[in-house]
Parts: sequence; C-alpha cells; structure tokens
Amino acid sequence: MTDMTSDLAAYQPGQLIARGTCRLLASHDFWCLEEFVPARGLRMDVMAVGPKGELWCVECKSSRADYAADSKWRGYLEFCDRFFWAVGPDFPVELLPEESGLILADAWGGEIVRMPEESKLAGARRKAMTLKFARDTARRLTVMRDPTGPVGIG
Repeated sequence: MTDMTSDLAAYQPGQLIARGTCRLLASHDFWCLEEFVPARGLRMDVMAVGPKGELWCVECKSSRADYAADSKWRGYLEFCDRFFWAVGPDFPVELLPEESGLILADAWGGEIVRMPEESKLAGARRKAMTLKFARDTARRLTVMRDPTGPVGIG
C-alpha cells in the first residue's frame, strides 16, 4: 500500500483542484472525465454528467496567472448546461465572472459555493456530447486495461 499524500506530490496544482472537484461532484452523483475535448481546439478540465443527463463543465484554476492565460473558456459554454470555475481556497475569486458557478476545492474534496443559472443544451447537442463523453470514457478505460492493444493509442 502506498502513501496517498506522496502519490499526490507528482500532480500539478490544477490537477489537485480537478481531483477534489471530481470527488465533490461524485458525492452529488455527477461522474467526471478530466481533460474532455468537446470539439477540436477545446479541452475542458472536467466534464461531468449527472443522474438526469445534465452536463456540467468545470475549469480548474490554481492562480491569477492561470486564469488570465485562459482565453478559451467562453467556447465551452455551448457544450454544457452549467459552467463552473473550481479554484483553491487562496484564489482571488473576485476575478471570476459572477454568472459562472464557483467551486472551492483542494485535492481531497470541495464545496459548491455558487450555482450558475442553467442553460439547457439543445437535444441534438446533448445527444452528441453524451455520446462523445461515453465513447471517450470507454476508450480511456480500454487503453488503461490494454495499453498495447489495437486501441492503445493513449
């Protein structure tokens, strides 16, 4: 058995926030996929699917500079029902748009501080994103199980 704290030392700050965010969302029956690509040129830190098919996007920011460097986040809005920022407890939250959701998180969990308004996806977009989420998840699990197999493209 390994010491989990030492295992976490290899993660970047944003990855630790994503980990805690995924743990938080799982406690609300939302299941996550990190680094989800909804369309070419976009990569969400966390995409979560809820028990009623809701799709939530979460962008994890570890610092002011990390936030300032993110110019693509508005492009994610057309691929989710709700959009959140997840940040650490020392992040200057006044920088974040008030219409967005807010999650405070660390490596071990988090809290939803502000729930954003829902902007329901159109049926065709929801179906396409849900199918992409399922296929990406299945591909990742298959590659984990058999990294050198015919789909071992990482």
